[in-house]
Amino acid sequence: MAHPKTAFVIAAGSFEAVIFDLDGVVTDTASVHAAAWKKMFDDFLSRDAARKGIPFQPFEIETDYRLYVDGKPRLDGLRSFLRSRGMKLPEGRAEDPPGAKTVHGLARQKNEDFLKRVREQGVEVYGSTVDLIHCLKKHGLKTAVISSSKSCALILDSVNLSDLFDVRVDGVDSEILGIPGKPAPDIFLEAARQLRVAPERAVVVEDAVSGVQAGRAGNFGLVIGIARTGGKEDLLKNGAHVAVEDLSEISVAGDSEPCEPLPSALEDFEGISRQAGERRIALFLDYDGTLTPIVETPDRAVMHQDMREAVIELSRLCPLGIISGRDLQDVRDKVRIDSIIYAGSHGFDISGPKGLQVENTVGEEFLPVLDRAEKELSEKLSSIQGLLVERKKFAIAIHYRLVDPARVEEIERVVDEVAGQNPKLRKAYGKKIFELQPQMDWHKGKALFSLLRALKLDEEDVLPFYLGDDVTDEDAFRALQGRGIGIVVRDHPYETAASYSLKNPGEVREFLLRLISFCRRSP
Repeated sequence: MAHPKTAFVIAAGSFEAVIFDLDGVVTDTASVHAAAWKKMFDDFLSRDAARKGIPFQPFEIETDYRLYVDGKPRLDGLRSFLRSRGMKLPEGRAEDPPGAKTVHGLARQKNEDFLKRVREQGVEVYGSTVDLIHCLKKHGLKTAVISSSKSCALILDSVNLSDLFDVRVDGVDSEILGIPGKPAPDIFLEAARQLRVAPERAVVVEDAVSGVQAGRAGNFGLVIGIARTGGKEDLLKNGAHVAVEDLSEISVAGDSEPCEPLPSALEDFEGISRQAGERRIALFLDYDGTLTPIVETPDRAVMHQDMREAVIELSRLCPLGIISGRDLQDVRDKVRIDSIIYAGSHGFDISGPKGLQVENTVGEEFLPVLDRAEKELSEKLSSIQGLLVERKKFAIAIHYRLVDPARVEEIERVVDEVAGQNPKLRKAYGKKIFELQPQMDWHKGKALFSLLRALKLDEEDVLPFYLGDDVTDEDAFRALQGRGIGIVVRDHPYETAASYSLKNPGEVREFLLRLISFCRRSP
């Protein structure tokens, strides 16, 4: 399978299965769902506005559908949107009539309108997705389809695609098995379990932000986001390893057709040396997954002694900094090397040797609102056993790993309420974590150049390097294009803005040792 615009190649030897979302990936039912949601909500909102004597604010597909409804089970999506408008309805019962002023009544109205549209208009199938599935099967990979919709089987039957997948997990299964909706990864994990494939050996293909968040949270080996109408950056920021406009950009290679990798920073070190020439080196690295192996919990991410020795020696020869999403004190406590520069909170707080202390004022305006939100969250969630509200300087993390799963929806509802009352904050997801962060255009690329300027290293005679392993590091790689050298640490290929690659922290250490030799050269 070859295409003129191949953005990524799935190596058949690296994976055993691919799990596809149905709506928006296999079929264009996403647009039908969106239209049905809009019809139901606009009917409800217009009547509510007329009753209250307030202006009617319609349901917007481009924003409301994407943020609150897309990819979620029907009842969860309905509740999520109502919360965004500060509204709450009685739950009602499944047998409530369509249009009843209950959660179940409105959900039933939406579903009946959706099924009517499917019967009258039919369902469009994405041919490029079907072509990719056939290609995957030729290479021996298993396939599964997931959907939060209870109409999944009906839709697949209507377009003769039921036999295309080895496993199907849909809204009916979710109700029977008690599977929570996305961004929880459970529906993908159930598909992987039925396929008898470990998550790290499976690929997730999704078009919704909540879907790529779920794929990343489930530790799947590869998460592919489809942005058919734009929004690649949102998918990448929320967990996709690679984002494409259509699956015709994805190819499959067997063992006899190896992928074209990025140049290895070790194998092409001579080329890197030529680029550096006589310029000074400034080196910046991510911490987790770059200087340490990926571990189950953040507190276990500790550098090996041989890596520590390499970092210490290199810091004596060139400016060396660590840029981390961790708080400044947290990353300092983990690394415990006095001779390097630290940038915590993605570059908001900076400290280093010789008393260097720089605080980026970009985030200062958010501190009062974070203080208020922390107080509200602590008060409203204080009765939930096992919950931890962790205040970072520029974020608030709500950890629910030790909480009764039955109360997670209640926790998210409180987080959504607090975020809604504080528009300067946005909600983000982690593994068993909700996080409130400043609503601002800030990422590691901007943090990197803010750091270079603060350290007076944004000069022509300085060649900056950045090494990282996560999707958040892609912004730094893009910022360095044409100005420095980005090196991605990865164990499988995916679309990246980096110029070179390394396979793991072991290769990172070997690269640092070669930089030490290079920096010792005579001027």
